[in-house]
Amino acid sequence: MKKFWKIFAIAAGGVIVLGSLVFGGILLFEWIQNTFFRPQIVCYKPVIYLYPKEEQEITVKLELDGKLTCTYPAYNDGWTVTAAPDGTLTDASGRVYNYLFWEGNIDTGYDTSRGFCVKGDETADFLEDSLKKLGLSDKESADFITYWLPKMQDNPYNIITFAGADYTDKAKLSTDLAPDTLIRVFMVWKASNKKIGIEPQELTAPERKGFTVVEWGGTEL
Repeated sequence: MKKFWKIFAIAAGGVIVLGSLVFGGILLFEWIQNTFFRPQIVCYKPVIYLYPKEEQEITVKLELDGKLTCTYPAYNDGWTVTAAPDGTLTDASGRVYNYLFWEGNIDTGYDTSRGFCVKGDETADFLEDSLKKLGLSDKESADFITYWLPKMQDNPYNIITFAGADYTDKAKLSTDLAPDTLIRVFMVWKASNKKIGIEPQELTAPERKGFTVVEWGGTEL
């Protein structure tokens, strides 16, 4: 045999306890779970803002490695809206929106080896500072914070990572008019009862210029 896996099971009082199983530095149980039984991750409230240089019709498409569960306005093989430079979006019926909304499930995992451990009551300040570094405007940051803060502020700590290609490769966003600036912010977080050490994540953003597309969303692990 090329591979030898040792599994120690101890039955006690009807409870089976697995011994420590290490495979290539990873707990074997976690490796099997993540590889074969990885649950779908819910993408909560990704919203998309469009800021063209002049008012024009724009079609936005989302290629999701998973399933859309809710959109507003309705996603009919894409969204087509008339976008104004201030971000106002108008559909064919004349209804006005601040952004395009979607939620869905994707089959992926996230690299949370780097990030931040933040006290619950310091989360608002942390997000204000971090979202600015990631390129969001004050208005976009306020939309983000008012959605997520009620779920986070009362936790002892929040472990926070901002995802990169592990999110964008699974939720590909495109517009028929290529943006000059594309900013996508996706927060992966979980509550913690104690402070943990974690390698800090560097936060940067491109300069906002020309036709700008901005998206933010997140998931709770």
